[in-house]
Amino acid sequence: MSVRTDAVLTRLLSLHPKKIDLVLDRIQRLLGQLGHPEKKLPPVIHVAGTNGKGSTCAFSRAMLEAQGLKVHVYTSPHLVEFRERIRLAGQLISEEELSDTLEECERVNGGEPITFFEITTAAAFLAFARHRADALVLEVGLGGKYDATNVIAKPRVAVITPIGLDHAEFLGEQIEGIAAEKAGIVKPGVPLIVGPQDDAPRDVILRRADALSAPAYVFGQDFFAHQEHGRMVYQDTDGLLDLPLPKLIGRHQIENAATAIAGLRRCGPDWSRDAGIERGLRSVEWPARLQRLTRGPLIEAGPEGAEVWLDGGHNPHCAAAVATAIADLEERGERALYLISGMLRTKDALGFFAQFRGLARHVATVDIPGETMSFGAGELYDRARAAGLDAAPAEDVEDAMLQISAWARAHPKEPPPRILICGSLYLAGTILSRNS
Repeated sequence: MSVRTDAVLTRLLSLHPKKIDLVLDRIQRLLGQLGHPEKKLPPVIHVAGTNGKGSTCAFSRAMLEAQGLKVHVYTSPHLVEFRERIRLAGQLISEEELSDTLEECERVNGGEPITFFEITTAAAFLAFARHRADALVLEVGLGGKYDATNVIAKPRVAVITPIGLDHAEFLGEQIEGIAAEKAGIVKPGVPLIVGPQDDAPRDVILRRADALSAPAYVFGQDFFAHQEHGRMVYQDTDGLLDLPLPKLIGRHQIENAATAIAGLRRCGPDWSRDAGIERGLRSVEWPARLQRLTRGPLIEAGPEGAEVWLDGGHNPHCAAAVATAIADLEERGERALYLISGMLRTKDALGFFAQFRGLARHVATVDIPGETMSFGAGELYDRARAAGLDAAPAEDVEDAMLQISAWARAHPKEPPPRILICGSLYLAGTILSRNS
């Protein structure tokens, strides 16, 4: 990130005392002062949910681009550098345009209170409005109803991926209340895609859709997907598709891919050609979602021949999906599983680790560098032990890798271990920046 961009982002952080304050008044004011760029955007796929929304956005983008369409994308948070959040017609926004646009929003805002996410979302809309594209894939930051992205009056389609308990300090601890917040992106008459859900959140979402006459298409009722003979089979009311397995690893990615496909098929044939869907499944990229790391200094510090995986999931629902994917890998080749984990104090660490009981041999806990809300390695060790896992704190990820290397040397007859670095997108970003 350039010094100039870093400086303006630091200034923007000081414009509101709260990092998150869920109302729409401030961003609506600023967008009005900017000439309403949110009204000058290409057709929007608006995606909310607790888990899988980033992957669903990645699938949507890959499939649209595979059909020759130009696609804007807005996602958060970033892993390594802020400009990852804004993709203009297929390319990350340039440092110069990012700085220019942020400074323009800062100047127009005139020092008025506004959260960091709100003003940076306004900057993204301004950039999107200035570049031609065929579609905008727009990921909700937090919640839905009062999220800064929810100023879009009529998206082409709305998508709600699986809902679980997360961000309880902002959204509450009742799944029905969280579902109601997510369902705030439902708009009158706009098609709604509902990914896999438990009964309670699904009922809340469908009541909202019914109240707004938004036609709902529900996973498991209106569209289906499963793995069969090394292929992905997708089916909805328009027919059946025999597709390659997604490039992204895990059974949950079949569901995420299906949710993206359902959304595109509701948008019409220009967005959902079979060949484009197939190419998108093969080409999709989404870092830190069961990403295999194969080179770099971190790999060199680990045991020779070890598998090293990186995942940024940070709640029990994510952990369950990742644990299932790791168990599937075990069926193809048994290896001792070691976790290296760092987490924020706002997350349910006990529930996260419980998903790996009986699967992980050991957990090495670490601080997340530079994050004031990180569990200390010792605190996180206590949570892992309480979840029934063998664990020990480590000074950092490199120290954890050295500990695992020592174990491998002590067990020369066992296959090299499988190592999963997990627990936080912030930790994942640190790993990607250090291991490049």
